[in-house]
Amino acid sequence: MLICDTHCDTLYRMAKHPRKKRDVTPERLRTGGVSLQTMAMFVGDSSEIGEIETFFPRMERALARWKKNTGMKQVLSPLEAVEGESRIMLSVEGCDLLSRGMEVLDHWEEIGVRMAALTWNYPNCVAEPHCGDQERGLTPFGREAVRAMQRKKIAVDVSHLNARGVEDLLEMGVVPLASHSCCRALCDVSRNLNDEQLRHIFAAGGYVGVNFYTAFLKAAGPASISDVLAHMEHMMACGGEGKIGFGSDFDGITSAPEGLKHPGDLPALADAMRERFGEETARGIAGENLLRYWERIA
Repeated sequence: MLICDTHCDTLYRMAKHPRKKRDVTPERLRTGGVSLQTMAMFVGDSSEIGEIETFFPRMERALARWKKNTGMKQVLSPLEAVEGESRIMLSVEGCDLLSRGMEVLDHWEEIGVRMAALTWNYPNCVAEPHCGDQERGLTPFGREAVRAMQRKKIAVDVSHLNARGVEDLLEMGVVPLASHSCCRALCDVSRNLNDEQLRHIFAAGGYVGVNFYTAFLKAAGPASISDVLAHMEHMMACGGEGKIGFGSDFDGITSAPEGLKHPGDLPALADAMRERFGEETARGIAGENLLRYWERIA
């Protein structure tokens, strides 16, 4: 089974807390049979551009160390994922640095960034986050940046973006993905996508990677693999059949479902999906749906 994950914050943890234990390790990726792990360069919890600008090179160096120490290949497309071999792909979480100019996007392209989430949890030069001003969508500069991303074949990620921003992207004809999001109908937090958003994203040919964060899966108490399946099932009911997958958020979350604490546990989730949805649907969610999304935006 091909297994792909569209989001983890391992590079940030390596750069910020180098001695802290990580959810994502080479051994766990291989044990879990992960063919593609998307690793995000996360903007961090400061909105100060100077701090962000200083920290991004640290994550680039962390990526270089990872590749040197693990021998894992960095790819430029999920279509390069190979069953039985763990590979990595690079993304950005928060486009704040684009305030320095479009040459930043050129640099991201050069180092292999293939996905970019427009915001994290604070406003930037591109757009407004889910927790910000709900009347403000993409800025004029943000629209220009999105068009540049499309020319460079960098997927536009709407996780953390507000509803107005999602609407603006869809009106522009963008086929977006949400790399690590859940369903607001099942857990009413602003980071989750409502049914209307899900239907419109899927109708446009988009993709959603289900987040494993307990606080996004259920309102209270510990979560289980069954809660993850419930969000998958709800997304499929909103038109997401063949358009959903894994967006774990490992190394960026403080709690995960019992039995799903790191990539080495993904075979248990795969088994549960087979039992609930059948082999074909399970294979799609595990990785094949992401490949089909990438073919749509190529």
